[in-house]
Formats: sequence, C-alpha cells, structure tokens
Amino acid sequence: MSLTPSDVAVVVPVGGAAPAWTRAARSLAGLDPAPGAMVTVIDGPDDALAATAAGIGARVVVLEDRGGPARARNRGAEAAGQDLLLFVDADIEVPLDLVARVVEIFNAHPELGAVMGSYDDAPGDPGFLSQYRNLLHHFVHQNGREVASTFWAGCGAVRRRAFREVGGFDESWVDRIEDIELGARLLRKGHSIRLARDLQVKHLKRWRLVDMLSTDLWRRAVPWTELMLRERQIADDLNVRVRDRMSVVAAFVVLLGLAVAWSWPAAIGAAAGATVLMVGLNAPLFRFFRRQRGTAFAISAVPLYWVFLLVCGLGFAVGVVRFLLGRKASS
Repeated sequence: MSLTPSDVAVVVPVGGAAPAWTRAARSLAGLDPAPGAMVTVIDGPDDALAATAAGIGARVVVLEDRGGPARARNRGAEAAGQDLLLFVDADIEVPLDLVARVVEIFNAHPELGAVMGSYDDAPGDPGFLSQYRNLLHHFVHQNGREVASTFWAGCGAVRRRAFREVGGFDESWVDRIEDIELGARLLRKGHSIRLARDLQVKHLKRWRLVDMLSTDLWRRAVPWTELMLRERQIADDLNVRVRDRMSVVAAFVVLLGLAVAWSWPAAIGAAAGATVLMVGLNAPLFRFFRRQRGTAFAISAVPLYWVFLLVCGLGFAVGVVRFLLGRKASS
C-alpha cells in the first residue's frame, strides 16, 4: 500500500537553550503537505520552548528531567501513531516539501527500512567555523554510499515497524551517536538504509572551536570506534573510508615532523611531504570548498581539517582502549 503524508509523524527533540528553535519551528509550521502528526518533545521543562511548539500546532510532550535526544525521540515516537517516523533536529530549517519527498522515497523503494538526508550547502550561521563545519558535513554525506551503512537523525525517517523491532534508540547513548547506533541495529536485523542526497536541510547552529573539538572527540570519534569494535565491522563509508584513515596517518606524520624538527631539521621535509599527501588525498573536499566559498576559504580550511584528522586519530585510540577495558571489566 502506498504511503501518504498523513502516514508521517515528524518528531522533534528540543532541549537546552535551543537558540535556533524559533526559526526551525517556523519552517516546520510551513510544511506542505503537512504530516499526519507533529510531536515536539521538550527535554526538561521550559515554558518558552513548549509555547513555541504549541504555537505551530505540534503535540507537546514535556519530560520532567533532561535525558538526551535518544530518550526524547523515543517518547516522541511513542506519542505518534503513524507508520513513518521522521526525526528532525531542533536547529535545522526544513524545506517546505520535506514530507512529500520522504513519502516519495519510501513509495519508490518499498524495501527500505530507513532513509536519511544531509545538511545543505548554505549553512544558516555566517561565521567561518560554522560554514566550514556544515559544508564538511554536506560534502561527506553527498559523497557517501547511497546504500548507507549508518543512520542520521538530524533528518532521517524510519518505518515504525522497523523502529519497534530493534527497540528504538538506545537511551544509554546519551548525546553520543545514538542515531548511528540505531542504524547498526537496523542493519543487523536486515533493514536497508538509503542516503537520499536531495533530502537536504539547513543547519542553523553557530559552532565554536571548543565545542567542535569536544564533539568530534567525545561524541563522535570515541563512541563510533567503540561501536565499530562492538559490531566487529569497520565501516567504509562517510568519513571512515580507507582514504580517511590514510589521511589520519598523514596528519600524525605532519605533527610528528613538526614536533622533532627543532632537533632534526630533516623532519620538516617529512612534514611537508605528509601535508601534500593529506591535501592530495582530500583534493575533492578542498576543491568543493573553493567552489563554494573561494580560494581563501579553502586554504584556511586546511589547518582545521588537519586538526579534525588528529582528533579522529586520538578518538580512535581512546575508543580502542575504552572498548578493551570495558570488555575486560565485563569478563
């Protein structure tokens, strides 16, 4: 049976200060066609956030204490009765035809268990760091495998029966790759996930450097490493492809070369060579930056991406140690 927009429930977790929520809510209010239900889960009492949700006609569920987006999304899914659960974050602006696009994808691919999109190439915050971070996400997802090996809940839909079969989001993954972990269980149960490149939303978040580094380390690299080790499968998709692993090695060679250059000047040559390799391996990314924001932006992005690779490498090492210690403690 074909799905219709009335079979879709939009579920939005809202917590913390949520500075972009008002703008995000306005875009949700304009969805055309409208979904069958819109459920907003306020993660911790906040009258202002709840009032904004009520103002767009959403069903409002208020949690008495903050428990993270996994729990909030689960409570929202429980409050909705539709066959398709469309999860979106509270800091994105959605296209008006988002529901129609999601329905069209599932009707064209009835075998799908889930579908996910990406950020667009026009981030909402004008700052350099926000532009860099969100364009990086856009590039990675736009170049990911259509038959996806993960899931993204920033803008992602799941069939209710598949969601129930795997038990929903694991609430123990508080604020850390709970959507990626859900994707792993969906795949383990035989449900296919599709990356729809034209399903794009605008990210409104303003990034700060300390937040970005902390997120990349503790909320991405470390737990994703632990998850891959648990699943006994190293993904070859998105930003963990073979090319990306080689880039991490090159980034650490650059760091080592710079660190010892004071006592061994020849190391500068090794650092320079590794830098050329790192940039060469990621030439499509830097060409994309240049097309989107110009040469100066692309050049300025190189050291940021180098730091990103170092954080990924560090996160992998920490994740391996944590996984081994956890397995030892449970044995």
